[in-house]
Amino acid sequence: MLGVSAARLLPAGDRAWLLEPADPARLAAFARELERDAPAGVEDVLPAARTALVTLRPGADRDEVAREVLRRWEALPQRAAADQTGDGDVVTVPVRYDGEDLDEVAGLLGVSPGEVVARHTGATWTCAFVGFAPGFGYLRSPGARLAVPRRAHPRTAVPAGAVALADGFSAVYPRRSPGGWRLIGTTALTLWDASADPPALLRPGTRVRFAQVAG
Repeated sequence: MLGVSAARLLPAGDRAWLLEPADPARLAAFARELERDAPAGVEDVLPAARTALVTLRPGADRDEVAREVLRRWEALPQRAAADQTGDGDVVTVPVRYDGEDLDEVAGLLGVSPGEVVARHTGATWTCAFVGFAPGFGYLRSPGARLAVPRRAHPRTAVPAGAVALADGFSAVYPRRSPGGWRLIGTTALTLWDASADPPALLRPGTRVRFAQVAG
């Protein structure tokens, strides 16, 4: 196991390292940086909620890659902060706030439904990672103050375009599927198109703003 004070690397099979940082909020920015400029020997970086899997190319020097990955991680904070405050592209998601759980979310937070909408639209969200289904981006914005638990009983079918909250994240269901998140609205925006390049509208590091539209 290799490590530094801010992060450690754990072996993951013969061709991967698992980066486990003290500050997982920076993982999306880290993955985006390595996607733009991958160190020699790195094939792919897959961020999750608290870790990132760094896959190596065949024949890569594991220890050399580990040293470079940790060096990049240590050098990230200033550049990550600049990315968050810069003028990079922001995906705007138009939302009708007509979700079945909007009133319940407001009750859990002790605010009005209008305040839930104001917090949701007033924050800039960042895609931390993608999972659950193709194109399903887990969006994080700690300052939004919209952390609510998942439903005790998941729905058997959530429609495509449902805008939801759960466990401190927001997301848009890219296709019809079961789900336990709390639904606060809907959007007509396409999140996943297999014929597009890239097929997913949201990728780790993508910034998102929600905009209220008339229902």
